[in-house]
This record gives sequence, C-alpha cells and structure tokens, in this order.
Amino acid sequence: MSTATDVVIEEISPDAWYAPAQAERLRQWQDFTTRHGAYWSDPRWLTALCRGLGHRPYGFLARREGQIVGVLPLASMNTFLFGRFLVSLPYVNTSGVVSEDSEAASELIGNAQRLADTLDVRYLELRHETEFEHPALTEKLTTKVHMRLELTESSDELWKTFKPKVRNQIRKGEKQEFTVRWGGLDELDNYYAVFSENMRDLGTPVFSRELFRQILEQFPDEAELCTVFDGAKPIAAALLAHGPDMTQVPSASSLKAYNSSNVNMLMYWNLLCRSVERGQRRFDFGRSSEDSSTYRFKKQWGAVPEPAVWQYYPRKGRVTDVRRESGKFGYFIAAWQRLPLWLSRQIGPSIVRGIP
Repeated sequence: MSTATDVVIEEISPDAWYAPAQAERLRQWQDFTTRHGAYWSDPRWLTALCRGLGHRPYGFLARREGQIVGVLPLASMNTFLFGRFLVSLPYVNTSGVVSEDSEAASELIGNAQRLADTLDVRYLELRHETEFEHPALTEKLTTKVHMRLELTESSDELWKTFKPKVRNQIRKGEKQEFTVRWGGLDELDNYYAVFSENMRDLGTPVFSRELFRQILEQFPDEAELCTVFDGAKPIAAALLAHGPDMTQVPSASSLKAYNSSNVNMLMYWNLLCRSVERGQRRFDFGRSSEDSSTYRFKKQWGAVPEPAVWQYYPRKGRVTDVRRESGKFGYFIAAWQRLPLWLSRQIGPSIVRGIP
C-alpha cells in the first residue's frame, strides 16, 4: 500500500483476487464503474478474461477518506511465444484508468508502472479513450477509432435513419428465410462454430471457447449470443454485451460462403433492434482503422468515429511488434488460412492468449 497526500492505493494481487474475502471490495469497485459509465473496467471483465485466457488479475483502487475515487484493472500476460505484458484489458476495446481526479489517476498509473517493472514486462498498455498525463506513458496509438451509433427510441425510427442501400441489403437478407435465435450458454456451441471458422479464414488464431463461457457466466443478464441459421446450420453469430446505456459487440462473425447473402446485414439489424428493445442509448460497433473496409461497413449504419487513445509505458522493443498491423505476420496469416479447421481450433487459443 502506498500513499500520496490524501490518496491511498490498495492493490489486489492474483492470489487474493478470487478469495471470498474480496467480494465486498469488488462489489464497491463494480458500483464505482457503474456510476461512472466505465463498463469495461468492471472487475467482472477482469475475472472473465483472466479465467478464460489464463492470465493473472491485478487490481488497484484509489481511496480518499475511505471512498473509492479511482480504479485500474490489469491483466498480467506471460507466454512463451511473445513474452510478458501488463494490459488493461486484453480482448476489450476500452478500459484502463477510471478516476474522479488527476491525482488519483496519477497514483494509479504510478503503481501500474512499478508493477510493470516488478513483473519485467515488455510494456504496460492502457486502453483509454482520453489521454492521461503521466511521465511514464511516453507512447500512444491513435490509429483506430470507436465507431458508435446513437440509437432511437424504436426500431421503426431507427429504420428511417438508414440510407436506401442499407435497407435493401437488410431486406435481401430477410428474403433468404434465415432464422435468428438468441441465447446464452445454450447457444455457445453454435456461436463458436461460426466464430472459429471465420477467424481461421481471416488468418487469425481463435480465442478459446472458455473465454466466451466465462463472459456469459460473469454477465448472465448483460451478455448474450445471437445466432443466424440456414436451416439447422449456424452461419452468422455475435456476442452482445449490454452496458448501463451502451451495447457493444465484442465479437461478430459470418461464414465466408454466405458473404453474398447479406446475412451479416440481417444479423446487425437484429443486434441493433435488440439494443433498442433493451432501452439502450448507444451502440458500439467496435474499433476500426479509418477508411478500412470494417470502418466503411460500420459507417453505413450511421456510426460516427470517437477517439481511441491506447497509452504505453514501454520497456522492451516497440509497442507494435506483436500486432497484426505491424505487417510482420503476412506469411503467418496466409499459412494459418490454409490450416484444417480442427487444427486451428486446437492450437489457436494457446497462441492468441499471448497477443495483447
């Protein structure tokens, strides 16, 4: 425990994170993130991600006069292929420091810096949306943006906001007589069948099925799966996470063989309708590079870009070394796309868990 003026920092170590004695402290943490609209820094995400990916959870809480004024969840990643990283948080698009003032934020970042030194990681990564000033955070990536859509009060109103091209594509998907099903753990096998095949086709190692099981278990009322079927065959699927006022789609996939059927448009229309039905005010399509194909796909729905500011305390090498956009993995991607599906499902999770 360390102090600075009237801010006290409490650390929750991996050994203590899952202890029953921490339940009240984690509940206070969850209440704090809910009040501040910081859904992705909710401690349940750290629990789900670390259990699902095999990482070690660390948590820092800043208190002033006994009350929480800041939090920072961190996942310690340690793999043979890529080395060590300290990230807030892997898989999700935004997380990092949540604080009521700059003093609390500075103390949280300082403690994270010292933990990064202790763990001897390659870098500390904080997935912010606004930049925090701290001498340790000497690098940042701002090459991607969050694509977000303001929702209307009804699906009918939302439909009227779309351009004719989008409406026509949705109608074409509806004419295919596909069926849409919602569920949780009961839909996990169907979801994962689509997701894992799509990741293989993209040349990307797939996350483990266990990751999604943990998310669904940690968020039984907020996370759900949408699956689109052609008869009995799952052909498109998405994970929705409903925060306090914004829904995000952390993962969505459709089979390459159905690209011409507009099944993806049909699925996203259903995702948006579901969010409206739940009274959500915004829909987050996820991060994209500006002017990329995924950026244009999201923009056609009316989504607008908002900043993503990923900040780093670098210690070894460059922060882009293990990222797909570095351009270093072209051969690996091409080779992965040729793998048998069963093999990609078997070895993918052990690889991707080490990529921040």
